[in-house]
Amino acid sequence: MTALNRVPSLMARAGTASALTLAAFGGTIAVPHLVSEAAAATPATKALQVAASKRGAPYKWGATGPHRFDCSGLTLYSYKKAGKRLPRTAAQQYNKTRHVSSTHRRAGDLVFFHSGRNVYHVGIYAGRGKIWHAPKTGDVVRLQRIWTRSVWYGRVS
Repeated sequence: MTALNRVPSLMARAGTASALTLAAFGGTIAVPHLVSEAAAATPATKALQVAASKRGAPYKWGATGPHRFDCSGLTLYSYKKAGKRLPRTAAQQYNKTRHVSSTHRRAGDLVFFHSGRNVYHVGIYAGRGKIWHAPKTGDVVRLQRIWTRSVWYGRVS
């Protein structure tokens, strides 16, 4: 019988107080399928959280935060706060990322909007077909459904 298999029977016999005592004195109890929040917080997850925290910040062309953003300014700022460096413009950011297909996209990947070979807009993929982005003059940072199929995805490494 492995230690993990013994945990439920030990807990039943020892009670919650003993488990708390074990934890207080440096013991550990491994629970399968649980990952700590700290271990799960990748730079992509952190960047996504930063972008979401900027909801409602006004769009300003050329702005890189912390209170106003253009599209690539928001992605640059969000990833910088997550410990990653990105170039300034959407096109430069596209060239810096590892390109992934739409079937392999993940939350935190960058979404590049393009016309032909020209990248003109970028946001951070939030999952379920939505992005966090700074849309245009007169608008604010917001979560929005991707409105076109003319997008490419890039993963920041």
